[in-house]
Amino acid sequence: MQRYASLFAWILALAAATGAGGHTASAQAPPDPRVADLVRTGELRAGLGLGVLMQAVKNPATGELRGAALELSRALAARIGVRLVVVEYPRPGAVLEGLRTNAWDVSFLVVDPARRDTADFSNTFLQSDLTYLVGPGSRIRSAADADQDGVRIAVPRGDGSDHYLTRTLKRAELVRTESHAAAVDLVRSGGADAKASPRFVLAIEATGGAGLRVLDDGFADILYAAVVPKGQAARLAYVNEFVEDAKASGLVKRIVESLGLQGVKVATAGK
Repeated sequence: MQRYASLFAWILALAAATGAGGHTASAQAPPDPRVADLVRTGELRAGLGLGVLMQAVKNPATGELRGAALELSRALAARIGVRLVVVEYPRPGAVLEGLRTNAWDVSFLVVDPARRDTADFSNTFLQSDLTYLVGPGSRIRSAADADQDGVRIAVPRGDGSDHYLTRTLKRAELVRTESHAAAVDLVRSGGADAKASPRFVLAIEATGGAGLRVLDDGFADILYAAVVPKGQAARLAYVNEFVEDAKASGLVKRIVESLGLQGVKVATAGK
């Protein structure tokens, strides 16, 4: 708890140093016109899919959330000078469903062509790869081994792994689940031969015992970016500046390290 409190305090200090002095600063100077509507409402609504540390995980006992997207959302809200409102979804792939009802203002997701019809992406802030989690005694030794007749691959519905494998698998079968935990359970029980997800997600899930292991190689490189609803060019420009500042200042790196995320690195500046 102390580590996350320290991180949040550091985020607020960064926001103040970069001209995001909260409500006091907003009262002293006109708000940036690109986010003036958010200043008027006094809140930033962040759409977060639960279940992975890249987005947010919830402590079942306390209800406390922690995760990379959550910390970035807090920093962005502090920069604008508004309070953060978290809009929760059962998994990252469900976040875009909120666009139908204008439920959120920003999110942080895997960049995928299938998502560009409904949302716009900022420059990227993290990169990783997609790979597989397999059970004990599995004959799948490399990513190429997975795309075979009779192989069942579990994926959380609508996630980046689902979109990518839907386009590229030739022989294996996808088994879609409503959560990351359900996909892992299928691998444990033999209901699926592998689970596809970003490496840092699987690295944590493999610690759950039962001989689970993550393959050494991956089948696709992935990038993470901030996401805004389609057609909001001004807000996208503001968020893009925030993303670049978060990379340059070391904020993204500090969040990754504080959460112990494995198999990720900060994306290149300007991309």
